[in-house]
Amino acid sequence: MKYSLFFSVLFFSASLFAQKVMTAEQLIELNRVSGIGITDDGESVIYSVSKVDIATNSKSSKTYVLSLDGENGREIKDYSDFITRDSKVSPDGKYKLSTKAVKIEKVLGTDFYPELTKSNVKIYTELNYRHWDKWEDGTYNHVFVEHISSGKKTDIMQGEPYHSPQKPFGGSEDYIWNNDGTKILYVCKKKSGTAYAVSTNTDIYEYDLATGKTKNLTESNKGYDTQPAFSAEGQLAWLQMKRDGYESDKNDIVILRDGKMVNLTAHWDGTVNEFYWSKENLIYFIAPIQGTVQLFSLTIPSKSHAPVIEQITDGSFDVHHIVGQSKNTMVVSRRDMNHAPALYTVNLKKETMQQLTFENDDIYSALSLGKIEKRMTKTTDGKEMLSWVIYPPNFDPNKKYPTLLYCQGGPQGALSQFYSYRWNFQLMAANGYIVIAPNRRGMPGYGVEWNEQISKDYGGQNMDDYLSAIDDISKESYVDTSKLGCIGASYGGYSVFYLAAIHENRFKTFISHDGIFNWKSMYGTTEELFFVNWDLGGAYWEKENKIAKKSHTIFNPAERVEGWNTPIMIIQGGKDFRVPIGQGLEAFQAAQLLGIESKLLYFPEENHWVLDYQNSLIWHTEFKNWLDKFLK
Repeated sequence: MKYSLFFSVLFFSASLFAQKVMTAEQLIELNRVSGIGITDDGESVIYSVSKVDIATNSKSSKTYVLSLDGENGREIKDYSDFITRDSKVSPDGKYKLSTKAVKIEKVLGTDFYPELTKSNVKIYTELNYRHWDKWEDGTYNHVFVEHISSGKKTDIMQGEPYHSPQKPFGGSEDYIWNNDGTKILYVCKKKSGTAYAVSTNTDIYEYDLATGKTKNLTESNKGYDTQPAFSAEGQLAWLQMKRDGYESDKNDIVILRDGKMVNLTAHWDGTVNEFYWSKENLIYFIAPIQGTVQLFSLTIPSKSHAPVIEQITDGSFDVHHIVGQSKNTMVVSRRDMNHAPALYTVNLKKETMQQLTFENDDIYSALSLGKIEKRMTKTTDGKEMLSWVIYPPNFDPNKKYPTLLYCQGGPQGALSQFYSYRWNFQLMAANGYIVIAPNRRGMPGYGVEWNEQISKDYGGQNMDDYLSAIDDISKESYVDTSKLGCIGASYGGYSVFYLAAIHENRFKTFISHDGIFNWKSMYGTTEELFFVNWDLGGAYWEKENKIAKKSHTIFNPAERVEGWNTPIMIIQGGKDFRVPIGQGLEAFQAAQLLGIESKLLYFPEENHWVLDYQNSLIWHTEFKNWLDKFLK
């Protein structure tokens, strides 16, 4: 069957819009731009462009070199002639770093019973038996150093049952050389079993190449220590969270000076996403602020002067990655709710930005995009809350529109000007919906107090914040208050389940993706226990723990399900170990037994996200069809 016929039959038709508004197919097949680095001569940037083909369910990629003035660009096969410095090769060129999974522990049936070669049993005696979307198999990521001339490799973590790079998302940033190539620094959480599952205490370790000895550089800090990087002068900096078990703690930039840790952002009321050493011995970093993510500069203080932080960029967009710097020009990846990531240059002296790559501009030029506005709402406790409002293309204020309340996950993930290939606001708007996305309590970018309030108060003030946002925009004449929907994933999915019991008939339908439904079963099956311990206050069996008791009962959607009375679609990934499969199945079963119109959309091979391209198209189609059924 031909591709065009297949999708015209199976999926909703976009012929009505005829390239005038975004479709799910266009969204998935947008060019995906990723910066690689600045060339050795400082004149150009290397970047890749990936392209998805839905028909073959595959992605291809090409690499380009482009001058920083945007005048000259061409495709290349290999960028090693342009960026000759391999960061994993020692400065003297004698050694190279790599990683490999090493078998350390017996877990598989064949480990214990080698003669039973067809068995697939796994045997565990302690926690951390699975993580994110993989079951532990007794192997651990280790860093190796290879003597290039001899080919001899040394496991610098010999025999240790610990991971570096960290699982599940650690990469090459987790292991680096110092500037003279005498030492290797690597990030590792040297805990195992239950201690590993309840802790966020990663440390930065220093391996001495000459002696083979390892030293913990951050032993005194009990939270996350990540992203070590050296300046050109050999100054070490990294990102640090203070409190063990709190994965969304304030993330600070710390340096090592005279053997002591110095926190450069301690008195700055924000949290850092990533940082970059400038050759001028400045630090540039990106951080959320007021519903966006921006670029900042940080001067390194002397012993008698405090650090100075300056915001470099400003606008309704996210600077979500620093690619590199050449003199006064910084190359960054930038995005907003209407545009997928593209590379931009930042003039660091003039503090201006210029678009550098235009891979999707022809597509955008053929589309009518909806406007995006900030909206301020007074919360029930008298504070000002920012929401992003996304309007349909060709919005007419004299008409009435169905409207969606979007509930962000995290719970402490920034609701900034992100561009998602799943929770894509422009696509929702193109389908005729107004979307309001409130920066409720628990969002970074509004100070530490605002960000931390949500912990141990999951069903409290932030639920009032959600309702304040939807009630506020419902005052507008163009909002059809008889056609309101509520959507979200992860903590946003939990929010959907919780609001379904307390919304007092505001909403006509709900959609929850990988949402937490039952805190007791969630506590018993999720893998990163530090998350639930911190945010809930403890285990459900701690009868004298008033905070934990409230979290597992009053703030538990399963304890409030008798208040459900509204159609709901529930989406669940089969390989989601963070919010395991039972959460979605329990919620669907409850809805069915209560006689509520409901649908279960189950993706057996997906984890907490939807990564398969054809699955993604089905997700968007089912999402639209469900909303249209109840709100159109």
